[in-house]
Amino acid sequence: MDQLTDLQHATATVVGAGQAGLSAAHHLRLRGFVPAVGRADAGGPADGPPTFVVVDAGEAPGGAWRHRWESLRMATVNGIFDLPGMALPPVDEAEPSRVAVPRYFAAYEEAEQLRVHRPVRVTRVEAVDDDPAGLLRVESDAGTWTTRAVVNATGTWDEPVLPDVPGASSFTGRQLHTRDYVSAAEFAGRRVAVVGGGISAVQLLDEISRVATTLWYTRREPVFLDHDFTSGSDGVDVERRVAEDAAAGRLPGSIVSYTGLIWTGWARDAERRGALARRPMFTAMGPRHVVEADGSTTSVDAVLWATGFRPSVGHLDGLDLRGPLGGVPLVGTRAARDRRVHLIGFGPSQSTVGANRAGRAAVRELARDLLGPAA
Repeated sequence: MDQLTDLQHATATVVGAGQAGLSAAHHLRLRGFVPAVGRADAGGPADGPPTFVVVDAGEAPGGAWRHRWESLRMATVNGIFDLPGMALPPVDEAEPSRVAVPRYFAAYEEAEQLRVHRPVRVTRVEAVDDDPAGLLRVESDAGTWTTRAVVNATGTWDEPVLPDVPGASSFTGRQLHTRDYVSAAEFAGRRVAVVGGGISAVQLLDEISRVATTLWYTRREPVFLDHDFTSGSDGVDVERRVAEDAAAGRLPGSIVSYTGLIWTGWARDAERRGALARRPMFTAMGPRHVVEADGSTTSVDAVLWATGFRPSVGHLDGLDLRGPLGGVPLVGTRAARDRRVHLIGFGPSQSTVGANRAGRAAVRELARDLLGPAA
């Protein structure tokens, strides 16, 4: 473990080194922040340049990309946008994204000299005192330090959503979430219930239905777009609606709840094989079956929950950032209840291009708060 016991203070702390966290770190460097490792600065311009530290819970660079299923190739990922200042190099479209993207992130960290500390898991962030502009205390499994601002870029991978279905604990077959999926081979010859109406569910239905019998369950009828998704009219509308939810403090929905499903080549393949014959969500589970909406039962060997994720922000609960609707209300990237905290990499900035923009926006605002208008 990378110990940070020598670190007493950093002007800014970035938690998470996925796309959003790396973007924020890049923009901190552009604005004159320097790594705080081993320093005990007072955090102000009069005491030298402002400092920053980047911590990440992963064992190696790559964020959640390190854990994507093996068959998710660069040709089929849902878009990767260049990190700021360093283009994604040419890659083999047949290469697994879980290999290609972490390699790119590792090269970026080295080129930018970001000195990411890992594996470091932040367990709690709290105010040192009652001063709304005072210091924050960051506690982690590698040490504790104070900071004047936190850019939280922890994403959602550590918070999988698992619906509470009656009888789920009695099911003797296999249950797994998307984050635990490796390849279709493990389901060859089985009957697999795939639950979820998002892009991942459709991708996995296409893949697993080639070697197994699949049954697709969703709460609502899936909506496929009757046109290609465009970053112009479609993208602008999606960003507006997601931003409205974030500002109100509503828990963000899945990506597909805003965009709709797109008829990709693999979605068409799945449809031709009958894998997209959707069923209403089952109402209960038994030892080797699910109970259909009409009361009948269907035998299954495994249930794959492609049911999405929630923001991983439990370590911020000590700051009382949540609103009455369960989410963290945002003003841009800033938490509405504490301007020292910025949240990026989910909600309005869930896409890779959105993460880049959010990293830049968060740093611009926190630099103005900490260093004055001249920043």
